[in-house]
Amino acid sequence: MYRNLKAFIDDLERRGELVRVREEVSCELEITEIADRMVKTGGPALLFERVEGRDFPVFIGGYGSAERTARAMGVPSLDALGERVAKLMDLNPGKGGLKAVFSLLPKLGELKGFFPRRVSSAPVQEVVLRGEQVDLSRLPVLRCWPLDGGPFITLPLVITKDPETGELNLGMYRMQVLDRRSTAMHWQLHKVGRRHYDKAKKLGKRLEVAVALGGDPILTYAATAPVPPIPGVNEFNLAGFLRGAGVELAKGVTVDLPVPAEAEFVLEGYVDPAEEPVVEGPFGDHTGFYTLEDLYPRFHVTAVTHRKGAVYPATIVGRPPMEDAYLIEASERLFLPAAQLILPEVADYHMPPAGVAHNWVNVAIKKAYPGQAYKVANGMFGLGQMMFAKVMVVLDAGAELKPGFEALMEALKHAVPGRDTLVSRGPIDVLDHSSRSMGYGGKLILDGTRKLPEEGGEVPFTPRAHPSLPPLPGVRQKQWPGVWAATFAKTAAGQARALAEQLLATPQSAGIRLLLLTDDDTALDPDELLWAILNNIDPERDAWVLPGAEGPVLVLDGTRKLAEEGFERRWPPKIVMSPEVVRRVDERWEKLGLPPLPGRAPESVG
Repeated sequence: MYRNLKAFIDDLERRGELVRVREEVSCELEITEIADRMVKTGGPALLFERVEGRDFPVFIGGYGSAERTARAMGVPSLDALGERVAKLMDLNPGKGGLKAVFSLLPKLGELKGFFPRRVSSAPVQEVVLRGEQVDLSRLPVLRCWPLDGGPFITLPLVITKDPETGELNLGMYRMQVLDRRSTAMHWQLHKVGRRHYDKAKKLGKRLEVAVALGGDPILTYAATAPVPPIPGVNEFNLAGFLRGAGVELAKGVTVDLPVPAEAEFVLEGYVDPAEEPVVEGPFGDHTGFYTLEDLYPRFHVTAVTHRKGAVYPATIVGRPPMEDAYLIEASERLFLPAAQLILPEVADYHMPPAGVAHNWVNVAIKKAYPGQAYKVANGMFGLGQMMFAKVMVVLDAGAELKPGFEALMEALKHAVPGRDTLVSRGPIDVLDHSSRSMGYGGKLILDGTRKLPEEGGEVPFTPRAHPSLPPLPGVRQKQWPGVWAATFAKTAAGQARALAEQLLATPQSAGIRLLLLTDDDTALDPDELLWAILNNIDPERDAWVLPGAEGPVLVLDGTRKLAEEGFERRWPPKIVMSPEVVRRVDERWEKLGLPPLPGRAPESVG
């Protein structure tokens, strides 16, 4: 357990997992480019001590590896999170049901740290700025990507209270800084903060809001976690349970809300539902694409409190892998026992980073009867935020679920496209740009379990990759056993299907069960291919079963969708850093005291 962010930073430094950057850097794109390189190469966390034109240092990369995230959570490995919950619930693998659920309830009051502790004084209130003293431009808020609509607070712990019930919520919703004393508040349709806002609007009331930055890193994680909707249980309870000590909460100085006493900063204020919403975005999002402009409420900041010598915590999101991949893995491990209560045949599950959490889930089951893979997949779709999952791949217990691409190839050995695939509809994450409409679209289940006689039995299949592929102008191709990928510049409606039919009519489609098509700005790397394709498909529209040389092939059309194809939504660009910033960081790398990066020649970084 770390009492606060500085304790975590000090421990990382003692372990050699932190680099202090003492040269002045810019929070306009430069920090992003440095931090992005670090997380993608497994590098250390970073403390930027001097940020151009700002009053505070920036800490980033605290969750930049699975090991560092586990340390932040106070456990030896992320797997230990699920073990703690399983022990608490007295859960034996394969056993569960309502009895197990209700057996948890009387234990809640006995959990060490489960309940927060109220304190009368707080380090985060050592400095109090009110009214005209508030100036968000003093904070080193990052402008992360070139097309971002402005600087965004990326690790905010947003505290609100249900206007009717008084229930607290701690959520993480990005906040675009609009001016010295206001931000946008990205309360999406399905989020609890949005529900509190809608209730306040119905009642004709302002909604008080407090936003904490920093504190125990467990608390920051808890704000991202999909806490089940149990009355009286919120993210402060989860954080206290995980850290083994109650979160210390103080009363806000201008709002009737509890704030984490050990935070670095707290922004206090309100949202007025009577006001017109403001334009928020674009924002380079965790999908690796920009989320385009939309309308969201304005948050008015009436006070800022902070520690003396406060450190501003930040993260960046974008093309995976990023820090959020490890926070997602923490939730995956933590909530596995809860999933097994409802679906006891689930042996394990994994959300590969290429699927950016909601696009791809691999799940292994202890199969006992025909159709069980579909029963489990549909059950998973019904578990909280798992409702946003787009593609569910089901395998037998004992199959390795990661790396994700290898698990997918294993599933294809036992899945006959058409017979063992199923397309349906449901809720989709509002950040998904390819669905038929915002928040609603298609879903795909691929049953990669061994088939019982009632399911048609196993069909003999030998996955193959051919040494030479049909030469086609403007088409780049690659095969792996059972999988064929092709990228091209799409200019007309129907082009993807025509290419799929052309490729599958060749002898090189023998031994292939999955054909992946996407745009020509995508590398022929499994993770990048699947990242681009899963972002760009609505399975109901873009998953086809077509004949190949040795039977049916599942085709996923991951190309950008055109208006000529009936797609009416705006298509967002992929996130790419500006070449000028890349060049500047290359030139400054050695002077900044940053470690050499794997795979980069020394002359390219200094």
